Amino acid sequence: MSLALPLGRPRHWSPLLPVLAVLVLLALPLSSSEGGGAGPADAASALVVGACLVRLLRERARPLSARSALVLGLPVAGAALAAMGAASPGAGLAGLGRYLQVFVLVPAAVLLLIRDRRDFRLLAWALVGLALWQGAVGVKQYVTGTGASYQGRMIRAVGTFGPYDVMGMATVVAFGLLCAVGLALGRAPVRERAAAAGCALALLVPLALSFSRGAWIATAVTLTAQLLLAGVRRALKVGAVVVAAGVVLVGGLGVGTAMLQERIDSITKVADAPDQSVTDRYTMWAAATGMWREHPLTGVGLKGFPEYRDGHASLALSSGSDTEGAGVGFRREPLLSPHNMYLLVLAEQGLIGLLCLAGGWLAMLVLGLRGLRAAHRTGRGLDCALIGCGLLLWQLVDFVYADIGGPSTVLTAVCLGLVAWWALVGAAPAVPDGGAR
Repeated sequence: MSLALPLGRPRHWSPLLPVLAVLVLLALPLSSSEGGGAGPADAASALVVGACLVRLLRERARPLSARSALVLGLPVAGAALAAMGAASPGAGLAGLGRYLQVFVLVPAAVLLLIRDRRDFRLLAWALVGLALWQGAVGVKQYVTGTGASYQGRMIRAVGTFGPYDVMGMATVVAFGLLCAVGLALGRAPVRERAAAAGCALALLVPLALSFSRGAWIATAVTLTAQLLLAGVRRALKVGAVVVAAGVVLVGGLGVGTAMLQERIDSITKVADAPDQSVTDRYTMWAAATGMWREHPLTGVGLKGFPEYRDGHASLALSSGSDTEGAGVGFRREPLLSPHNMYLLVLAEQGLIGLLCLAGGWLAMLVLGLRGLRAAHRTGRGLDCALIGCGLLLWQLVDFVYADIGGPSTVLTAVCLGLVAWWALVGAAPAVPDGGAR
């Protein structure tokens, strides 16, 4: 007997091949020359947009609805206005292209390529598979001491992303974990839900070994929300299982180390005794706030934070962060962003840009939660609802500690496409389910 995952025939999911190609490329190791910039998956994301356009023209399919176009198109106004205020035309165009890729074009293309809830579930399982692969690489790095440098030891799990994108593996694993939990809490066959639950428990290990405090906080908040949204009784049952698994992993298997415990404790000490990374972050946050105060409506322009940083940062800011390990030699990376998406947008795009970008996210969150309530009522698409709302909530919380940048950013665009599909299309009763759920 085999586990019945929602794969279907290749002909059925062939429209999703460009999106799946992006996920496959994210599983490949990056060369040291690619550093923290864009990778092959970014190039593949252009194919996603192209494939969507070809499909629309060939099938004469209806493009985005007026509501979808408005919600997804809101970031265009703020980014375009900030691009005109950039220090140079090249910087403005580069920044505009990046924002359109991550927040508009790729999410819209993914939304249009997904036809029903079966397609949605297929992409969710693909994210789980990518997370398991990256997590396995990360655990091996920790065990063998071949990961990125952390407190002088090469133990930080970074997957195939290397030390220049230390948040990459944590982001992938967190997305896969949230998808697995959503699938486990749905109404799929028992074996499929059990497999998803097993994947979720397995992904807790590499997430812990990533030593990423921001990812831990965002995941804890989102998992709690997912469990409560699925039902209080189920939340209590699953919570008991998670606690038991944590006791086994930390106490019985020795996953919890002194460094891991110290990292967890540091979350509560960011105000009393912050380490240098926290000090740098607070200093850059203050610098971003200073830029916004001088240019409250339109900001300093796209790609303008590095240029204006030194004029607004205090002497507490270090010259950069040390990166080493995972097959890459020592290198000092400059601090070119505030590691807070909201403050980055506020500094470079001003209040107009932040309202446009966050306004679209808020609209999708409200519509997604409305669809989740309908899924509870009709009994259809609960897993999709929990995944869509969970991915968006995780991103909203994580953006307090991170911003866009690096090869893993394209995965954010794909996940926003899943979020947009559920919020703007998938919750409708007329959408095909691809199987009773």
